[in-house]
Amino acid sequence: MTTTTETQTQPKFGTTADIPIPRGTTQATLTFYAPPADGSAPWNYVETPPEGSPQRNYGESPHEVSIHDIRGRERDFDINTNGFGVIQGVRSEEKDFTDDAHIQQVYYPEVEKTLLDNVPGAQRVFLFDHTVRRSDPGAKRAPVTRAHIDQTTKSATARVHHHMRAEAPELLKHRVRLINVWRPLNGPVVASPLAFADSRSVPDSDIVGVEHRYPDRTGETAGVKFTERGVWHYWSGMGDEERILLQCYDSRDGARTPHTAFVDSRTLPGWPGRESIEVRALVFG
Repeated sequence: MTTTTETQTQPKFGTTADIPIPRGTTQATLTFYAPPADGSAPWNYVETPPEGSPQRNYGESPHEVSIHDIRGRERDFDINTNGFGVIQGVRSEEKDFTDDAHIQQVYYPEVEKTLLDNVPGAQRVFLFDHTVRRSDPGAKRAPVTRAHIDQTTKSATARVHHHMRAEAPELLKHRVRLINVWRPLNGPVVASPLAFADSRSVPDSDIVGVEHRYPDRTGETAGVKFTERGVWHYWSGMGDEERILLQCYDSRDGARTPHTAFVDSRTLPGWPGRESIEVRALVFG
Protein backbone atom coordinates (compact mmCIF):
# COMPACT_ATOMS: atom_id res chain seq x y z
CA MET A 1 0.00 0.00 0.00
CA THR A 2 1.39 3.42 -0.97
CA THR A 3 1.48 6.17 1.62
CA THR A 4 0.51 9.55 0.13
CA THR A 5 0.75 13.06 1.47
CA GLU A 6 -2.39 15.00 2.17
CA THR A 7 -1.26 18.11 0.32
CA GLN A 8 -1.96 17.84 -3.41
CA THR A 9 -0.31 21.04 -4.67
CA GLN A 10 2.67 22.96 -3.45
CA PRO A 11 4.40 26.18 -4.52
CA LYS A 12 8.06 26.12 -5.43
CA PHE A 13 10.22 25.53 -2.35
CA GLY A 14 13.82 26.52 -1.79
CA THR A 15 14.13 24.24 1.22
CA THR A 16 12.32 21.20 2.54
CA ALA A 17 11.41 22.76 5.89
CA ASP A 18 7.67 23.08 5.21
CA ILE A 19 7.17 20.08 2.90
CA PRO A 20 5.09 17.14 4.16
CA ILE A 21 7.59 14.31 3.82
CA PRO A 22 6.22 11.17 2.12
CA ARG A 23 6.47 8.18 4.47
CA GLY A 24 5.75 4.49 4.39
CA THR A 25 5.87 1.77 1.75
CA THR A 26 5.53 3.00 -1.82
CA GLN A 27 5.43 1.53 -5.31
CA ALA A 28 7.93 2.67 -7.92
CA THR A 29 9.37 1.51 -11.22
CA LEU A 30 13.04 0.61 -10.92
CA THR A 31 15.34 0.10 -13.88
CA PHE A 32 17.12 -3.26 -13.91
CA TYR A 33 19.79 -4.78 -16.14
CA ALA A 34 18.94 -6.42 -19.47
CA PRO A 35 21.74 -8.30 -21.30
CA PRO A 36 23.10 -7.19 -24.70
CA ALA A 37 20.84 -8.41 -27.51
CA ASP A 38 23.76 -10.00 -29.36
CA GLY A 39 24.89 -12.03 -26.36
CA SER A 40 28.21 -10.18 -25.99
CA ALA A 41 29.83 -9.20 -22.70
CA PRO A 42 28.32 -5.96 -21.29
CA TRP A 43 30.22 -2.69 -21.14
CA ASN A 44 29.64 1.02 -20.72
CA TYR A 45 31.67 4.21 -21.12
CA VAL A 46 31.89 6.40 -18.04
CA GLU A 47 32.38 9.55 -20.12
CA THR A 48 31.78 10.38 -23.79
CA PRO A 49 32.10 7.22 -25.88
CA PRO A 50 34.26 7.03 -29.02
CA GLU A 51 32.62 8.38 -32.16
CA GLY A 52 30.14 5.88 -33.54
CA SER A 53 29.88 3.89 -30.32
CA PRO A 54 26.86 3.88 -27.96
CA GLN A 55 27.25 4.80 -24.29
CA ARG A 56 26.59 1.16 -23.35
CA ASN A 57 25.80 -2.09 -25.13
CA TYR A 58 23.25 -3.52 -22.70
CA GLY A 59 19.62 -2.67 -22.13
CA GLU A 60 17.09 -1.83 -19.44
CA SER A 61 14.35 -3.86 -17.83
CA PRO A 62 11.87 -1.69 -15.87
CA HIS A 63 9.78 -3.34 -13.16
CA GLU A 64 7.43 -1.95 -10.55
CA VAL A 65 8.41 -2.98 -7.02
CA SER A 66 7.38 -2.25 -3.45
CA ILE A 67 9.92 -0.13 -1.60
CA HIS A 68 9.69 -0.33 2.19
CA ASP A 69 10.41 2.57 4.54
CA ILE A 70 12.98 1.76 7.25
CA ARG A 71 12.18 4.95 9.21
CA GLY A 72 11.57 3.87 12.79
CA ARG A 73 13.10 0.44 12.13
CA GLU A 74 16.72 1.50 11.76
CA ARG A 75 18.00 -1.02 14.32
CA ASP A 76 16.48 -3.93 12.41
CA PHE A 77 19.23 -3.78 9.79
CA ASP A 78 22.91 -4.66 9.93
CA ILE A 79 25.60 -4.25 7.29
CA ASN A 80 26.94 -7.78 7.82
CA THR A 81 23.51 -9.34 7.36
CA ASN A 82 21.57 -7.05 5.03
CA GLY A 83 24.47 -5.44 3.17
CA PHE A 84 23.56 -1.97 4.46
CA GLY A 85 23.42 -0.16 7.77
CA VAL A 86 22.37 3.30 8.92
CA ILE A 87 23.75 5.84 11.36
CA GLN A 88 22.09 8.89 12.89
CA GLY A 89 23.33 12.04 14.61
CA VAL A 90 26.56 12.52 12.61
CA ARG A 91 27.55 16.17 12.38
CA SER A 92 29.97 17.61 9.84
CA GLU A 93 32.16 20.70 9.66
CA GLU A 94 31.95 20.58 5.85
CA LYS A 95 28.98 22.62 4.67
CA ASP A 96 29.27 23.57 0.99
CA PHE A 97 30.60 20.42 -0.72
CA THR A 98 31.68 22.45 -3.75
CA ASP A 99 35.48 22.14 -3.51
CA ASP A 100 36.99 18.66 -3.86
CA ALA A 101 40.21 19.54 -2.03
CA HIS A 102 38.26 20.96 0.91
CA ILE A 103 36.01 17.90 0.98
CA GLN A 104 39.08 15.67 1.21
CA GLN A 105 40.66 17.85 3.90
CA VAL A 106 37.60 18.31 6.13
CA TYR A 107 34.99 15.66 5.30
CA TYR A 108 37.21 12.62 4.63
CA PRO A 109 38.55 12.44 8.24
CA GLU A 110 34.95 12.57 9.49
CA VAL A 111 33.96 9.69 7.22
CA GLU A 112 36.99 7.66 8.29
CA LYS A 113 36.04 8.12 11.96
CA THR A 114 32.42 7.20 11.22
CA LEU A 115 33.52 3.92 9.65
CA LEU A 116 36.01 3.02 12.37
CA ASP A 117 33.43 3.77 15.06
CA ASN A 118 30.51 1.95 13.44
CA VAL A 119 31.79 -0.96 11.35
CA PRO A 120 32.55 -3.95 13.63
CA GLY A 121 36.09 -5.19 13.19
CA ALA A 122 37.27 -2.21 11.13
CA GLN A 123 40.92 -1.45 11.89
CA ARG A 124 42.00 0.64 8.95
CA VAL A 125 40.20 2.75 6.34
CA PHE A 126 41.37 4.12 3.02
CA LEU A 127 39.05 6.60 1.28
CA PHE A 128 39.74 6.61 -2.46
CA ASP A 129 37.12 8.87 -4.05
CA HIS A 130 33.77 10.61 -3.76
CA THR A 131 30.91 11.77 -5.97
CA VAL A 132 28.65 14.75 -5.39
CA ARG A 133 25.28 14.44 -7.12
CA ARG A 134 22.82 17.25 -7.72
CA SER A 135 19.48 17.22 -9.50
CA ASP A 136 20.08 20.50 -11.36
CA PRO A 137 20.00 20.16 -15.18
CA GLY A 138 23.58 21.43 -15.47
CA ALA A 139 25.03 19.28 -12.69
CA LYS A 140 28.13 17.21 -13.47
CA ARG A 141 26.62 14.14 -11.80
CA ALA A 142 22.93 13.47 -11.23
CA PRO A 143 21.21 10.72 -9.22
CA VAL A 144 21.62 7.34 -10.96
CA THR A 145 18.30 5.67 -11.75
CA ARG A 146 19.64 2.22 -12.58
CA ALA A 147 19.97 -0.70 -10.15
CA HIS A 148 23.67 -1.42 -9.71
CA ILE A 149 26.52 -2.23 -7.35
CA ASP A 150 29.61 -0.04 -7.59
CA GLN A 151 32.17 -2.85 -7.32
CA THR A 152 32.60 -6.55 -8.02
CA THR A 153 35.08 -9.00 -6.51
CA LYS A 154 37.36 -8.36 -9.48
CA SER A 155 37.26 -4.57 -9.24
CA ALA A 156 37.46 -4.48 -5.43
CA THR A 157 40.59 -6.63 -5.49
CA ALA A 158 42.04 -4.40 -8.20
CA ARG A 159 41.28 -1.37 -6.02
CA VAL A 160 43.30 -2.83 -3.17
CA HIS A 161 46.28 -3.43 -5.47
CA HIS A 162 45.97 0.01 -7.06
CA HIS A 163 45.73 2.02 -3.84
CA MET A 164 47.67 -0.05 -1.32
CA ARG A 165 50.53 -1.08 -3.62
CA ALA A 166 53.11 -3.21 -1.84
CA GLU A 167 50.81 -3.79 1.13
CA ALA A 168 48.07 -5.32 -1.02
CA PRO A 169 49.10 -9.01 -0.91
CA GLU A 170 49.17 -9.04 2.89
CA LEU A 171 45.97 -7.01 3.26
CA LEU A 172 44.13 -9.37 0.91
CA LYS A 173 44.90 -12.29 3.22
CA HIS A 174 42.46 -10.74 5.71
CA ARG A 175 38.97 -9.28 5.57
CA VAL A 176 38.46 -6.49 3.05
CA ARG A 177 35.26 -4.55 2.57
CA LEU A 178 34.35 -1.79 0.16
CA ILE A 179 31.75 0.53 1.65
CA ASN A 180 30.07 3.66 0.31
CA VAL A 181 29.10 6.27 2.91
CA TRP A 182 26.04 8.05 1.50
CA ARG A 183 24.33 11.18 2.80
CA PRO A 184 22.12 14.02 1.50
CA LEU A 185 23.37 17.60 1.33
CA ASN A 186 19.95 19.30 1.37
CA GLY A 187 17.87 16.98 3.51
CA PRO A 188 15.31 15.96 4.35
CA VAL A 189 15.20 14.13 1.01
CA VAL A 190 11.84 14.55 -0.76
CA ALA A 191 12.87 13.77 -4.35
CA SER A 192 14.96 11.02 -5.99
CA PRO A 193 15.36 9.03 -2.76
CA LEU A 194 17.82 6.15 -2.65
CA ALA A 195 16.47 2.60 -2.78
CA PHE A 196 18.63 -0.27 -1.58
CA ALA A 197 18.02 -4.01 -1.58
CA ASP A 198 18.53 -6.52 1.20
CA SER A 199 21.63 -8.40 0.05
CA ARG A 200 20.08 -11.75 0.98
CA SER A 201 17.14 -11.21 -1.39
CA VAL A 202 19.22 -10.82 -4.57
CA PRO A 203 21.09 -14.01 -5.56
CA ASP A 204 24.54 -13.94 -7.12
CA SER A 205 23.02 -15.25 -10.36
CA ASP A 206 21.24 -11.90 -10.78
CA ILE A 207 24.43 -9.84 -10.36
CA VAL A 208 26.28 -9.27 -13.66
CA GLY A 209 29.77 -7.81 -14.03
CA VAL A 210 29.86 -4.87 -16.45
CA GLU A 211 33.09 -3.54 -17.96
CA HIS A 212 33.37 0.09 -16.84
CA ARG A 213 35.47 1.99 -19.39
CA TYR A 214 37.29 5.16 -18.28
CA PRO A 215 39.52 7.22 -20.62
CA ASP A 216 42.66 5.86 -18.94
CA ARG A 217 41.65 2.49 -17.51
CA THR A 218 38.94 -0.15 -17.36
CA GLY A 219 37.15 -1.21 -14.17
CA GLU A 220 34.08 -3.27 -13.42
CA THR A 221 30.72 -2.51 -11.84
CA ALA A 222 27.69 -4.78 -11.52
CA GLY A 223 24.32 -4.63 -13.18
CA VAL A 224 21.37 -6.07 -11.26
CA LYS A 225 18.69 -8.21 -12.89
CA PHE A 226 15.11 -8.09 -11.69
CA THR A 227 14.11 -10.85 -9.31
CA GLU A 228 10.75 -11.47 -7.69
CA ARG A 229 12.67 -12.27 -4.52
CA GLY A 230 14.16 -8.78 -4.27
CA VAL A 231 13.27 -6.85 -1.10
CA TRP A 232 13.83 -3.12 -1.52
CA HIS A 233 13.98 -0.37 1.10
CA TYR A 234 14.44 3.39 1.42
CA TRP A 235 14.85 5.79 4.36
CA SER A 236 12.12 8.42 4.18
CA GLY A 237 13.04 12.06 4.68
CA MET A 238 16.71 11.26 5.19
CA GLY A 239 18.47 14.21 6.84
CA ASP A 240 21.93 15.72 6.63
CA GLU A 241 23.04 14.12 9.91
CA GLU A 242 22.10 10.61 8.75
CA ARG A 243 24.32 8.18 6.88
CA ILE A 244 23.71 4.99 4.91
CA LEU A 245 26.57 2.50 4.73
CA LEU A 246 26.23 0.67 1.41
CA GLN A 247 28.48 -2.36 1.31
CA CYS A 248 29.58 -3.11 -2.25
CA TYR A 249 32.00 -5.94 -1.42
CA ASP A 250 32.93 -8.11 1.54
CA SER A 251 35.62 -10.74 1.18
CA ARG A 252 34.35 -12.68 4.20
CA ASP A 253 30.54 -12.74 4.17
CA GLY A 254 29.80 -11.61 0.63
CA ALA A 255 26.99 -9.22 1.61
CA ARG A 256 26.59 -6.51 -1.05
CA THR A 257 23.91 -3.92 -1.66
CA PRO A 258 22.18 -3.27 -4.98
CA HIS A 259 20.96 0.32 -5.00
CA THR A 260 19.44 3.00 -7.21
CA ALA A 261 17.71 6.36 -7.06
CA PHE A 262 14.02 6.18 -7.86
CA VAL A 263 11.27 8.54 -8.98
CA ASP A 264 8.81 8.84 -6.12
CA SER A 265 5.30 9.49 -7.43
CA ARG A 266 4.54 11.40 -4.23
CA THR A 267 7.11 14.09 -5.05
CA LEU A 268 5.28 17.24 -6.16
CA PRO A 269 6.40 19.88 -8.69
CA GLY A 270 8.50 22.57 -7.07
CA TRP A 271 9.97 20.36 -4.37
CA PRO A 272 13.79 20.67 -4.31
CA GLY A 273 15.76 17.98 -6.11
CA ARG A 274 18.02 15.76 -4.06
CA GLU A 275 21.68 16.65 -3.53
CA SER A 276 24.01 14.05 -2.04
CA ILE A 277 27.57 12.83 -1.62
CA GLU A 278 28.90 9.29 -1.49
CA VAL A 279 32.44 8.57 -0.30
CA ARG A 280 33.95 5.20 -1.24
CA ALA A 281 36.18 3.42 1.20
CA LEU A 282 38.31 0.33 1.53
CA VAL A 283 37.81 -1.04 5.03
CA PHE A 284 40.35 -3.51 6.39
CA GLY A 285 39.79 -5.79 9.34
